[in-house]
Amino acid sequence: RLEEFLKKEVDLELSTLPDFEERVIDFSEVEQLMNSINTIPAPCAPVINPQAPNAATGTSLRVCWGLFSDDTVECYQLCYKPVSNERHSDEQAEHTLKVKETYCTITNLLPNTQYEFWVSALNASGISPPSERAVYVTAPSPPTIKSKKIRSCENAALVCWESRDINPVDSYMVEL
Repeated sequence: RLEEFLKKEVDLELSTLPDFEERVIDFSEVEQLMNSINTIPAPCAPVINPQAPNAATGTSLRVCWGLFSDDTVECYQLCYKPVSNERHSDEQAEHTLKVKETYCTITNLLPNTQYEFWVSALNASGISPPSERAVYVTAPSPPTIKSKKIRSCENAALVCWESRDINPVDSYMVEL
């Protein structure tokens, strides 16, 4: 029977035309109420931590920050640039990273160089104001020992080296 039914042509034309009224319904109050219920505020500015001891190598820095509120945060936007004493320091390249955690290790940096960092928090409502800026410094490159200038005797040794860094190094530690 089903096969016979499917072979028949069915006329789906309505005998009377539907009579619909064109009404415009104003949902603005409902929309405002729904938005006020589901809206979370944009987060407050995070607080960036000062550089921790042993948080740097010659080419990397570990940067940490915190959020001192109960704000909902989806991710953080970490920005940094090298610190320059030149007048056109604002023209230096700024780098931006999106990070889920409250810390980040930045790599491929220059040795013995100062970098300025700041961070913002993001959620569905928007972005927070940026944190205060913090300056971090990468570790200097190891010096090059001038092996041709090494001299020694029974009670003493003379070792000479030169720095490979552009910026001056504060001090050296010689281990025997």
